[in-house]
Amino acid sequence: MMDQIIELKNITKEFHGVAALRHVNFALRAGEVHSLLGENGAGKSTLTKIIAGVYPASSGQVLLSGRAVSFADPADALRNGIAMVFQETSLVPSLTVAQNLYLGKEKFLNRLRGIYISAQQFLQSLNFDVDPTMYVSQLGAAQKQMVEIARAVHHQARVIIFDEPTATLTPEEKHHFFALVARLKGSGVSIVFITHALEEALAISDRITVLRDGQHVITGDAAQFDREKIIAAMVGRTLSDELYGGADRKRAARDYGPKVLSVQNLSMGKMVRNTSFSIFGGQITGIFGLIGSGRTETAKIIAGVLKRDFFHGGEVRLAGRSVRYRIPRAAVKDGIVYVTEDRKLEGFFETMSIAQNIYLNLLGADLNAHRFVSRSEMLELAKEWTAKLNVRAIDSSARVIELSGGNQQKVVIARSLVQRPKLIIFDEPTRGVDVGAIAELHRAIDELADAGMAVVVISSYLPEVLKLSDRILVSRQGRIVEEFSIDEASEEKVLYAAVH
Repeated sequence: MMDQIIELKNITKEFHGVAALRHVNFALRAGEVHSLLGENGAGKSTLTKIIAGVYPASSGQVLLSGRAVSFADPADALRNGIAMVFQETSLVPSLTVAQNLYLGKEKFLNRLRGIYISAQQFLQSLNFDVDPTMYVSQLGAAQKQMVEIARAVHHQARVIIFDEPTATLTPEEKHHFFALVARLKGSGVSIVFITHALEEALAISDRITVLRDGQHVITGDAAQFDREKIIAAMVGRTLSDELYGGADRKRAARDYGPKVLSVQNLSMGKMVRNTSFSIFGGQITGIFGLIGSGRTETAKIIAGVLKRDFFHGGEVRLAGRSVRYRIPRAAVKDGIVYVTEDRKLEGFFETMSIAQNIYLNLLGADLNAHRFVSRSEMLELAKEWTAKLNVRAIDSSARVIELSGGNQQKVVIARSLVQRPKLIIFDEPTRGVDVGAIAELHRAIDELADAGMAVVVISSYLPEVLKLSDRILVSRQGRIVEEFSIDEASEEKVLYAAVH
């Protein structure tokens, strides 16, 4: 078709002799939003990285406006009008937001104050609340994602690929993002949209393509699809309302177990302010709050990742004993494990294998001070946990950086569970995870609570909090402001408490 700006013909991509994509065809029309859907490992990111010049195709052809192209690198693709917002941030941590925004488009002479003013105006035009003078290393995951999106728009690309752009955004920030997508589409920009949020894909897409196991399954107008049809194409079977529930979502809360953790007047600067709550064994405690509400910082203080105020910082009691952790290892030794929301930066060693990552956490837990390092034990452990969490990889010797985002998340969770915690805190456990894997992870989290473990789930996705939790804590402006039992909780009540 003449209006196709990008066309991929019979694309195959192999890694170490294993095909990640097999004879895939894909076309992007001018001025359309085209969603690319599939389970983790289906080949979505690999396909778009070929478009963006990150990977060369093993075979097949890439056409740009009818002309065969082969990009040497992402910068080459960007010069040809193709930008990609990666699922894992590609920003330079040691530079400010404004410097990252203008990186690659600098003038010969730059006036820093002028760059900051221009960046501030540009970010405000996108409704992104980010300080352009802050270093990227100081930003949270959601703000980094905003900067990534802003940078792609700032380059005035005619094709923008968004890989899980809304995974860390609040409902209000998502609203601004979708308005931005509508403006870009209206100006003739073509958009490839990768997401695990099927409702988002159905709402904003003109067309939808589904991949499964590295192969093309179906492409059609968005109006032809509904949630069940997409899921059936993605996983080869239908999934009922087991993910977030329908009418049967309400269930009886588990009985309270012993009080495992008590937090009183916890404070850390302006992020956590005199917050108090308790966590009980054998239950899942959900914590919901908007970005910047202090929920992640509170969890990191408990786990020893961050330090609370030295004076008037409050008290944390574990099984009745007052504790103050200065490093995470001390918390792990006492049975507290934190599963980070930023898996790439804090969750794993990317150049190590799956087996090495999992085994290293067992050694780090110091459960046996006289343990000898055993390769056979390492491989057996990796085999056990990759099977439990259904980690899709060539084998356990594959480097974690080579895995899809969802499989990386499974490795992070396996690394935490191998330490046999008494209290485990999941921060956005299903961020960037496909529908099939979400159901698996939810079952695993439920099983931990059923076994008597104290479980905390922090999530920006309210249906997930309502589905998993026995009780829900609402965080706002650095404090826990409300508590609901699952019997009395509703989306309206919880969201109202988080906002007002």
